[in-house]
Amino acid sequence: MSAQQPIGVFDSGIGGLSVLQALLAELPHEHFVYLADNGHAPYGEKTDLFVRQRSLAIAHHLVREHRIKALVVACNTATAAAIQELRHHHPHLPLIGVEPAIKPAAQLTRTGRVGVMATRGTVASEKFQRLLSSLQGSAEFEVCACNGLALAIEQTTLPAHQDRAPAEVTRLLRSYTRALGDFGQAPGQIDTLVLGCTHYVFAQEELQALLGPDVQLVSTGAPVARQTRRLLEAGGLLHAGPAPQTLAGRLQLFTTGDLAGLQAAAQRWLHLPPQGCQRTVIPL
Repeated sequence: MSAQQPIGVFDSGIGGLSVLQALLAELPHEHFVYLADNGHAPYGEKTDLFVRQRSLAIAHHLVREHRIKALVVACNTATAAAIQELRHHHPHLPLIGVEPAIKPAAQLTRTGRVGVMATRGTVASEKFQRLLSSLQGSAEFEVCACNGLALAIEQTTLPAHQDRAPAEVTRLLRSYTRALGDFGQAPGQIDTLVLGCTHYVFAQEELQALLGPDVQLVSTGAPVARQTRRLLEAGGLLHAGPAPQTLAGRLQLFTTGDLAGLQAAAQRWLHLPPQGCQRTVIPL
């Protein structure tokens, strides 16, 4: 393994691009291979067995075909379901997962009440429940499994759904935030909201407008990027060469699903030209 090899990043779809944004900023000299498993999204509404099988297949593909030097699992559901098995199968590969940022949220809250929006798969996982239990007493957590929200955000990039998907995102955001309770700075109100799915970051402007400027939104991209840097430094794997002149020169994006959706998302959030995206097939 050498410092010149790329870093692999994968998610069930476009949500992991929010983590990739942070990685690109934190590690400007590195090359990345991003894989969106859109053909099997969303993971949050699949079984743990299915998510583990897909995660292992994708990791094997990235190691074999792209010779990655580290792997970022940019999906809360895949981290919860598969990170331990991935570490077992790839013991020498630096592996970084994501999890809902409820610990930093507990430190940020002033009212003592924290809302958590996540997928059903994340909320039901043992890993999340252990994390939640470890923080009991530090804050009061209101948790909502947001079925359909990741998919609706995903569909905002698909031409066939662009007329309906934004309205569906708005409807779901209103429904799930209402279910969590009252937001604000007054005693008894939720003043901090954890975005427990990487997709939800792409709805944060609408969420902020919905909840008001005093509610803090907490996501995981920047902490994951910093942890990736720490692991690369510890392993002597930081790329020391000159930074690529263009984003297209340091990034390859692949999807197992609709190519137009990934191209639209990459243009919108990374300002990457469509030719930077390709379609691939990864069987189980």
